[in-house]
Amino acid sequence: MDGANGAEAAANRLVAVRAEIAQACRDAGRAPQDVTLICVSKTFDIPEIRPVLAAGQRAFGENRVQEAQRKWPVLRAEAPDVVLHLIGPLQSNKAREAVETFDVIHTVDRPKIAAALADEMARQGRRLPVFIQVNTGAEPQKAGILPPEADAFIAACRAQYGLDLQGLMCIPPADEVAAPHFALLAKIAARNGVSGLSMGMSGDFPTAISQGATHVRVGSAIFGTRPAAAQPAQNPA
Repeated sequence: MDGANGAEAAANRLVAVRAEIAQACRDAGRAPQDVTLICVSKTFDIPEIRPVLAAGQRAFGENRVQEAQRKWPVLRAEAPDVVLHLIGPLQSNKAREAVETFDVIHTVDRPKIAAALADEMARQGRRLPVFIQVNTGAEPQKAGILPPEADAFIAACRAQYGLDLQGLMCIPPADEVAAPHFALLAKIAARNGVSGLSMGMSGDFPTAISQGATHVRVGSAIFGTRPAAAQPAQNPA
């Protein structure tokens, strides 16, 4: 982003994305306030994030614990009401830092992570809302519980690990139509009494909203295109 022009461009794109979310909600017969826009700030630095903060955006998503630890203490000092979402894969040895750094975790995908987070939340006295990541496309390179295993894992996260389960999350395969994956996630959520659906990114969030998304993760449509080398294959946004 280049100085004032870059700041103005990001703010304008944020307004446009909010308008598109509102229109998608109207088209689906839903209230715009029922959909949370998570602005995906991964790979963008503090000067690039500040204009979006200044435009009133408060929910942000990061993929990596260490990157968030570097940027967000400074930005939170300027905007203490920020809600920071972890939307990238989490390793169990980063559970302590994740619980310290984030307010919501979208990528609980296996028992080891659920247990590590539960232990750290108890130790730190923080009870963070979590989402279970479901690998709706059964892609071997992608994190997420497989759909046939989702019901049992949801039950375990509630009963065994005592997590504050707020929703489910998915990232459809890049080469497939997204709508059936969103519909599958919504079906799994409905039969398990889960209300939150974290689904939809820059290229498909209106479709996700039509399928019931409560959280959409939008980055490049606001900040602009990331360098190719900075885009992890697993969690695009």
